[in-house]
Amino acid sequence: MSQTFDAIVVGAGQAGPAFAGRLTKTGMKVALIERHLVGGTCVNTGCMPTKALVASAYAAHLARRAADFGVRIDGSIGIDFAAVMARAHGVTLNARTSNERWLESMNGLTFMRGHARFEGPHRLRVGAETLEAAKIFLNVGGRAAVPDMPGVADVPYLTNTGILALEALPEHLIVVGGSYVGLEFAQMYRRFGSRVTVIEQGSRLIGREDEDVSTAIREIVEAEGITVRTDTTCIRLETRPQGVAVGVDCKQGEPLVAGSHVLLAVGRRPNTDDLGLETAGVKTDARGYIEVDDGLATNVEGVWALGDCNGRGAFTHTAWNDYEIVAANLLDNEHRKVSDRLPGYALYIDPPLGRVGLTEAQARERFPNVLVSKRPMTRVGRAVEKGETQGFMKLLADPVTQRLLGAAILGTGGDEAIHGILDMMNAERPYTVLEWAVPIHPTVSELIPTLIRDLQS
Repeated sequence: MSQTFDAIVVGAGQAGPAFAGRLTKTGMKVALIERHLVGGTCVNTGCMPTKALVASAYAAHLARRAADFGVRIDGSIGIDFAAVMARAHGVTLNARTSNERWLESMNGLTFMRGHARFEGPHRLRVGAETLEAAKIFLNVGGRAAVPDMPGVADVPYLTNTGILALEALPEHLIVVGGSYVGLEFAQMYRRFGSRVTVIEQGSRLIGREDEDVSTAIREIVEAEGITVRTDTTCIRLETRPQGVAVGVDCKQGEPLVAGSHVLLAVGRRPNTDDLGLETAGVKTDARGYIEVDDGLATNVEGVWALGDCNGRGAFTHTAWNDYEIVAANLLDNEHRKVSDRLPGYALYIDPPLGRVGLTEAQARERFPNVLVSKRPMTRVGRAVEKGETQGFMKLLADPVTQRLLGAAILGTGGDEAIHGILDMMNAERPYTVLEWAVPIHPTVSELIPTLIRDLQS
């Protein structure tokens, strides 16, 4: 059976459904194909379930600190792991069900379940059906990368997907990868009661950040009892009667770490290897990411790639912005570009790290007279009042243009406070404008004008 559409969207992640909604509102006949779970990584195995778990872990942590706030809790603090996981799964299920109902009720949309493969530049096969369209939008997402390290095929390892299916709390969780995903799971499971060891091949945690950020984050997680092993030049996995073992060649520490579970958190890879892209002539890079131009178009006319599969962003908000860019250019006669996007993101340990723009190291390479301002959270009233004074705030600026270049807020509310700086950078206004803002007291954001006044080379 063959069907013809005005447009086909492959993948119901963050960008796909919203884009299908825009297209159908113009009167187009649209097909949206999803082979697994509606909502993609964010709804099913990423943001929503993990941040629900982070919230449960924070509640447990705060309960243990109750006495610090003059609150007496009679009896021990316990974790009902089944209830914790049920809550996270409920958050996911509610979001996914809502999205499914939206798609199924969308006028002009044919919502199909199945695996789509190209049979030509504008022809796809889904099961026994053939679909054709002049416009095809790929939103197929990504998955956890599994490195070809010794022993990986012999060990029952976890990824960010598998760890969400656990029914019992790990006795000792070994996390291979000391970056964003790995650190979030490490801290939450430590707060649930597991022993946790983080193994990082590099010389420090989250190596893309400035060294002071990495150092502070290591201090935060180690203070909670997480063991951190860095400079692990050769990582190998072995089975054990009671679980697994990870062999490491480190400058310090034992050469073997034994645990009950191992989580591989060493990066992501795109879901592009089984789409038949070569049949359509769509180019990919050496890592499998679909190559796109500044408007997210592939080398094949009429085919676009949005979200994690294009390698131009690894976040829910960048996938959403991909949809906004393509929709604006295609439907609103605008000229939006990915290169105009300002990089911002967060690390959701507690306290969180909010980041935007350049790191200090990057800024010093490009701007020899860069201005820097830094303030510890111990001097932020809101943090003191909440009893959460770990971390610091850092701001970077160019003295010539008076433009903000980047910022890092590692501390309570950092994931929210960073938006004051992000918004000013997006507006491309001089930092003097923000210097004379009158922020609300008491907040973390109220220190931003103070940081600006303290900028110095």
